[in-house]
Amino acid sequence: MIYGIGTDICDIRRIRASLERHGERFAQKVLAEGEMAVWRRRSARWPERGVRYVATRFSAKEAFSKAVGMGMRMPMTWRHCEVVNLPSGQPSIVLHGELKQWFEAQGLRVHITMSDESEYAASFCVVEKKD
Repeated sequence: MIYGIGTDICDIRRIRASLERHGERFAQKVLAEGEMAVWRRRSARWPERGVRYVATRFSAKEAFSKAVGMGMRMPMTWRHCEVVNLPSGQPSIVLHGELKQWFEAQGLRVHITMSDESEYAASFCVVEKKD
């Protein structure tokens, strides 16, 4: 049974401006520890790829927060929600801390998809109640 659906579109130019203005502090606010390592590697090789990485993660976390119906308030935080890629390349969400405990207590599971194109990153999230 569907618990919630969330979608988000993010202007990549806005993320680029935030990174230019605040540097790594902005990335640290939005990205979990594992995501920070990936962002640093991607940014070192191709800075634009790093910007897109932050934008897609920002969008995915916004979509997830909408699907669970709490927005960005506890236990939902940017850093407790991590977007990873499975070996197949499929995106997946890994939760940490209080958010993980809350999510598991509700008996929920999540499905996420992300895309980016020139100026925008978009995400769609479905959260379902396990049977």
